[in-house]
Amino acid sequence: MWRFALWQVGHFVLALVGAGLLAAAVSAFAITNATQGMAAFSRAFASRAAAFGTGHFGYSAIVAQSSSDLVLKGLAPTLTLILWGALIALIVGAPLGIVFGRGPARRALAPLIQIVAATPVFCVGLGLIWLAVHYAHWPASAHGDAGAALGLLPAILQRNGGAIASGFRLLLVPALIVGASGAASLQLSLRRAAAEAGDAPYRQGLKLMGLSTLEIERVYVAPQVIAGVLSNAGEIVLALISAAAIAEWVFDWPGDAVLFVKSVALRDWNVAALVLLLFAVIKLIADLAGALAARALAEPERDA
Repeated sequence: MWRFALWQVGHFVLALVGAGLLAAAVSAFAITNATQGMAAFSRAFASRAAAFGTGHFGYSAIVAQSSSDLVLKGLAPTLTLILWGALIALIVGAPLGIVFGRGPARRALAPLIQIVAATPVFCVGLGLIWLAVHYAHWPASAHGDAGAALGLLPAILQRNGGAIASGFRLLLVPALIVGASGAASLQLSLRRAAAEAGDAPYRQGLKLMGLSTLEIERVYVAPQVIAGVLSNAGEIVLALISAAAIAEWVFDWPGDAVLFVKSVALRDWNVAALVLLLFAVIKLIADLAGALAARALAEPERDA
């Protein structure tokens, strides 16, 4: 296990360096005359890479603030949206993955799965915001009121009913968009892991040894399926981040995901590079944690 952990940590460090170099390359475009030839870009890239190495990420070209201040300001709203979306994804995606992993249900629901998969997340977001505004009379924008949504968990702990209702109204619909995307990725991972476990040759041998189907599923199959899902944690997190960018744009949510989209559109390369680096770090951490957890879960089976 420790050799595997060292290998994964080494892979994480190398990937982190690569992500930092990519972010430095993006940030290099913020330097004047960086696009005038390969030599000019190389000098700009070397300058930005050295600055990134010392923790200096430059300033925004649009507002008079440092890139790190802007990104830190939007980090809490984005993480709040992603975490609540992940909770919805777990509640919805896990049962769907189990149901769709079975042959008859998968065949019967195949047309519905194709329709849902072909529907862009942006269109789903527009549809939900139209329903929320016209039928539930909820606010169409969370901008300026995100504090109510960010204070949702403290309000729950303090049993503040008014703050809970206000926070849920602002957070629920965008979190549903993120959660739906995460649920799709989660159920796909579950289906793949269940299919691999279903074809495992040891099942028949265990039945011949006298073990019941329930015992085989609980002791041998379930850990293998969960380990398969954990090994895809980075892909699920990436799906959540991608959906967060769309949800933040549609619902005017003041987070880092939409900040990246706006920064690229306005050529604010220092901010775009830092947000890109931040999301890469989150994805790499999910990859590392998922790989280690999956290995730890499967380790007793290997030792046996």
